[in-house]
Amino acid sequence: MEKISILPDTPGCYLYYDAAGTVIYVGKAKNLKRRVSSYFNRTHDSIRTMLLVKNIVDMKYIVVPTEQDALNLENSLIKEYKPHYNVLLKDDKSYPWIVVTKEHFPRVFMTRTRIKDGSKYFGPYTNTGVAKAVLNLIRELYPVRTCRHAITPDYVAKGKGRLCLEYHLKNCLGCCTGMIGQDKYGEMIDHVKQILRGDTQELLDYLRNEMGELAAELRFEEAQLLKEKYQLIERYQSKSVIVSQTLDDIDVFGVDDDREQVYVNYMHVRRGAIVRSITFEYKRRLDEPVEEILGYAIMEAKEKFALSYDEVVVPVLPDVELEGVTYTIPQRGDKMKLLEVSSHNARQNKVDSLKMMEKHDPEKRVERTLQRMKADFRLTELPRHIECFDNSNIQGTNPVASCVVFRNAKPAKRDYRHFNIKTVEGPDDFASMKEVLTRRYTRLMEEGEELPQLIVVDGGKGQLSAAVEALDDMGLRGTIAVVGIAKRLEEIYFPGDSIPLYIDKNSESLRVVQHLRDEAHRFGITHHRNRRSKGQIVSELDDIKGVGAKTKEALLQTFKSVKRLREASIDAIAEITGPARASLIYNALHDPDE
Repeated sequence: MEKISILPDTPGCYLYYDAAGTVIYVGKAKNLKRRVSSYFNRTHDSIRTMLLVKNIVDMKYIVVPTEQDALNLENSLIKEYKPHYNVLLKDDKSYPWIVVTKEHFPRVFMTRTRIKDGSKYFGPYTNTGVAKAVLNLIRELYPVRTCRHAITPDYVAKGKGRLCLEYHLKNCLGCCTGMIGQDKYGEMIDHVKQILRGDTQELLDYLRNEMGELAAELRFEEAQLLKEKYQLIERYQSKSVIVSQTLDDIDVFGVDDDREQVYVNYMHVRRGAIVRSITFEYKRRLDEPVEEILGYAIMEAKEKFALSYDEVVVPVLPDVELEGVTYTIPQRGDKMKLLEVSSHNARQNKVDSLKMMEKHDPEKRVERTLQRMKADFRLTELPRHIECFDNSNIQGTNPVASCVVFRNAKPAKRDYRHFNIKTVEGPDDFASMKEVLTRRYTRLMEEGEELPQLIVVDGGKGQLSAAVEALDDMGLRGTIAVVGIAKRLEEIYFPGDSIPLYIDKNSESLRVVQHLRDEAHRFGITHHRNRRSKGQIVSELDDIKGVGAKTKEALLQTFKSVKRLREASIDAIAEITGPARASLIYNALHDPDE
């Protein structure tokens, strides 16, 4: 159950293993955590499912970019492992592809079988309707032949071809009789391949124009049919790197470097499909470079799976040379996309390890985060106590500020404080920031309370300068570190430095700072709304002498608003307050001349 609790909420495939280490089930999921949890948090009606759950000893998973990729990956994994509890896809049935044959005058058709004959295969298509729609629309755009004749230049020269019905229906250009040359026909096939590779804009433009013409001619039913095809094409994805016709047998190593730990994911691609994924974790001892650790992973995978490498896709050149092995560092294309999938899995393994570490040893995770923040924010000590300030006002009304406190990188909500701005008139964020910090730390020093190691102010250089002035006036400059966060969260400003620091988006420091600012913003906005709302609702009752807080609360609970209270009779008010106060309230809310 520990593994399940740290699963990501992303698309992917999961593999269940029995006690012998055999894959007994492969499944796909739009949300891995939710899907895998469903096996273990309920009672199943199916005996087969109950037996499956009973035999599960271990579980592994592979994350992919989209749900369609998960479907493609599930297909290839089931065919590779043939799990006992999978019913579907065990046979040779596969998802359809669109093939452009390798002939003098190529044909274009849908198939479920891939043959190594030099033809180009595009797909796979997880939705057969999409494949048929694409194929039909290609034939409307380009009248490629559909007959099975072996049409060669010699066949045409000898006059063996005969124009058929497809030609007279304008579905074919008569290549069998030489009415279109091989070069001209080849240009048309190049356009077909371009569309099948994913450049569908030409197809969409064509459909949009056709829909417009049909609508102008009031042929709405035909226009609706084209609209449905248009919507299908918009959702169409012509290829997937999870199962690709451009990749054959290659090995891929993705890396995520976490300074102390390095995670290397290994993926094996066989016949264009991912069939294996495993992540190795290495702990640095002597600050070893990534190239060296990648070399360890390549050798470990080679020994573990008895591999014979041919082409290895890597993010950097490893420091190990293997005879007959080609290292590829891709910059674009399918290999680059596949490397990104592998790196994503390495990164996800790092996240899982951190979550597991936090479960078993929360203090270790806290220390790790604080050490990272100390380095990122150039501090002299660990920031165990952090305070973040945010100003809130709407068009200059009811200006307030909030102070949220984090201890050991977690919210300490009991220490949160609100401030109503007292000495600043109008919407002056800089002066408000200076007032709030002065009041906060003057009081802490007077009461002998501990001061924070780090102050974070929500704002750029202006708010930071105001905070520095306040610390200067109190003699705290240099005692407490202070930074400002700009609107773009990854920009951190330091006193006296006009160039911001850009923190890595995946950094734990940025995660804590983001949490700080979100809490300060939420806490400040809530207080501001309450204060503004209170002022709008009870301002008229505040001026009535003899009406206290309890009386006002009772009146508003009964009448809901001052407007309804004004419309009420004096007898109705007297039922709540008594006749004497009712008379005071009624007279205060009504003009004597009314």
